[in-house]
Amino acid sequence: MATSLPTGIDVLDQRLGGGVPPGSVVALCAPPASQAELLLAEFMGPRETLYLALDRTERAVTDGLRRTTTETGDPDVRAVPDENRVDHVLERLGDRPRDSTVIVDHHTVIETEEPDCVSEFVTRLRRHLTETGGVAVLYCLDGDPVPERRATTLHSADVVFRLTVDVVGATVDTRLAVPKVRGGRALTETLKLQLTDRVTVDTSRDIA
Repeated sequence: MATSLPTGIDVLDQRLGGGVPPGSVVALCAPPASQAELLLAEFMGPRETLYLALDRTERAVTDGLRRTTTETGDPDVRAVPDENRVDHVLERLGDRPRDSTVIVDHHTVIETEEPDCVSEFVTRLRRHLTETGGVAVLYCLDGDPVPERRATTLHSADVVFRLTVDVVGATVDTRLAVPKVRGGRALTETLKLQLTDRVTVDTSRDIA
């Protein structure tokens, strides 16, 4: 079996048996008012990363990464033009090194603006990843309404990460669920996260 690709979050990787399978398309679903971008930053640490921004400028993404304390390496940040986004994203994959990471921020733009292309996009993206042994993370915003093609994204993705944020009294309760890992190990329990300027997993409930 091929070696799993680490996510950059040690506790999560341990629970997943090393990380996610190479060649995986990962759907990261999270509320807009969350620190989910810190999870994207963690994914950049272990490998060379191509960061494709669909609704922000390259400067905005780069400035945001500088403000985190996570070691992101030197990601290649590129803004994607408004027209023919799917084609532009796929064109930028041609010269990526093996075992690299691709981040699409955010995939919700494709789900809403080019809904008929979602299944084809994920299929073509996975074909590229199979050849390179890398991983792609599709950042999917949870909101109201849910994009019509979100179910297609989740069905097509190999791995699903779902971040939830609840305010309980004076506490922000943030949890990560991994309900789907095609060809790997899904998690039966959520991970409690502390998202400040980096990702910390709360292991206080673990029994030594």
